[in-house]
Amino acid sequence: MSLLSDPKGAVADLTRPEAWVLGVSVAFMLFLLGALLTGALGPTYFLFLVGLAGMYALLSFGLNAQWGFTGLINFSVAAFFGIGAYGSALMTASGSPIAGGFNPIVGLVVALVAAFVLALLIGIPTLRLRADYLAIASLGLAEVVRLIVLNERWLTNGSAGLRGIPGFFKGWPVLSTFPETMPGLRLVVIPGSPVILETAFWQALLNVLLVLSFAGAAYFVLRRAHQSPWGRVLRTIRSDEDLARALGKNTYSFKMQSFILGSLIMALAGVFYTHLNLYVGPGDLDPITTFYAWVAVILGGSGSNRGALFGGIVIVTIREGTRFLNDVALPIDPAPLRLLLIGVVIVAVMRYRPQGILPPQRELIWPSAVDGQEAPDPPSSGVREQKGGGGDE
Repeated sequence: MSLLSDPKGAVADLTRPEAWVLGVSVAFMLFLLGALLTGALGPTYFLFLVGLAGMYALLSFGLNAQWGFTGLINFSVAAFFGIGAYGSALMTASGSPIAGGFNPIVGLVVALVAAFVLALLIGIPTLRLRADYLAIASLGLAEVVRLIVLNERWLTNGSAGLRGIPGFFKGWPVLSTFPETMPGLRLVVIPGSPVILETAFWQALLNVLLVLSFAGAAYFVLRRAHQSPWGRVLRTIRSDEDLARALGKNTYSFKMQSFILGSLIMALAGVFYTHLNLYVGPGDLDPITTFYAWVAVILGGSGSNRGALFGGIVIVTIREGTRFLNDVALPIDPAPLRLLLIGVVIVAVMRYRPQGILPPQRELIWPSAVDGQEAPDPPSSGVREQKGGGGDE
């Protein structure tokens, strides 16, 4: 049921977890709106947070395509994120030691090609084995990529990182000069709390449009794939690979396709981060990025695209929301609270909602089968009986 054509019917059709997520999301949006109007939250920083949420949603989408769809345990999310970030930065940054100065589209293509090649190299020797071996290999890959980025100064500029990265829309007609040509605005909704929109705001707005395009395209592809025969094979492999093989499916080929698809989406998140932050360093390949992506997928529900999106937003909310605790007089340092809160969330989900907040059943072909509604009526007669009846007439 469409939310646009029949809003009341669509809301009434929501399950309890979906209604809870909708209510929390609406309340959180109202809270952010109030913070914006009162000046407690700057509009430019708000758009930066939206960009970060989109980036983590892309990482969650990529991991969901691997673990949620096919059951591939990948602990190298940070590696493919870094490949995307450095691949784009090395092609576009003015301080690049090997190239630099290319159009960001060239950086995007190079980053995706590099991620594709790396996924092939790690997938060929490991995907024929059981999941444990892929987990070990991916864990080693993440550390290898981080050490190469840190120590190979001739290639990556080492610990100094890469600066001078342009915005993604540099060289584009209209969009490249959009932030500078837009006038500065001063909006006063609440007296004494003006909302100021300057060049930085319009640049951040372009970044949000970019990540929405990336995330929207990834969501559309994964949703179509999830409901396709290809997606059904992946779910069969995740549940029982021996059964899929017995049915004549080349499970190695399907797992390779799933692994590459997820890796490309992770690299896409890295490309966006490069042009959002305008700086890339070895610290951006921290293993905590992989941990955050796994938490987002587990929280939202393995195999659920909506859950991956929701989980990515929750991670950014906890990660960035704890920064504001520095303004509150607390007897302890609030910085470590983010990991504590994430740990509490994981424990609560595993205890009360092990399938995740938004499990994938509603995204499948027959959502009514899991909503407690009546199943479709079976045919009154079999195929042979119908054929026999037709022949007598």
